[in-house]
Amino acid sequence: MSETAAPHPRRARIGRGIGIVLFHTAYRGHARGTERVPASGPVILVANHAAFLDGPLVMSMAPRAVTFLVKQEAFSGPFGAVLRGVGQIPIDRSVGDRAALGRAAAVLQRGDAVGIFPEGNRGTGDVDEVNQGAAWLALRTRATLVPVAVLGTRVEGRGAGAWPRPFSRLDVDFGHPFTLQERPGVPGRERLRLATDELRERLASHVRLARVENGGSADFH
Repeated sequence: MSETAAPHPRRARIGRGIGIVLFHTAYRGHARGTERVPASGPVILVANHAAFLDGPLVMSMAPRAVTFLVKQEAFSGPFGAVLRGVGQIPIDRSVGDRAALGRAAAVLQRGDAVGIFPEGNRGTGDVDEVNQGAAWLALRTRATLVPVAVLGTRVEGRGAGAWPRPFSRLDVDFGHPFTLQERPGVPGRERLRLATDELRERLASHVRLARVENGGSADFH
């Protein structure tokens, strides 16, 4: 496969199937708001990021196959082979990785779904700051964005790489879809900054609401 080509859609479908088994056997995966995710057409799922299992969980709980942008450091050894096998795209977070974003754009342009953690790194998952890649993709492809709150994956008192206890409840809450505001006449760099701010606020607001609606006990806060 070319380094600039989109992964074959079958790979993401295989990954979703594997994840469904994992999160309905080893864990109690629960999805809310799946009907809000458009069933067809280009969609970007933007999710908060607090723990290792966030990506596999969202990919499994989403109602359609999703190709995620994943930090390139994860693509080593046997786990890296698995990531490539299920069609995930490595991204260099230290630079504006236009090659990775280009591959993600190709996925969207054929009408499929892409997943991104705009915060870049695992942290509190509060979405205090985000990178510009997701907004850049949305502006370029005119894809619909869906905010996603991931709850329960971060183990209190342990690092972001720790796995929750088996059979723990893990929640994915899909928010209402939106498109970024059009700003005719605004210079490109400023337009991207404003779009990024809009995306951050939408995602942060959804995460706050999801924590309340899920009882506040679904994550480590």
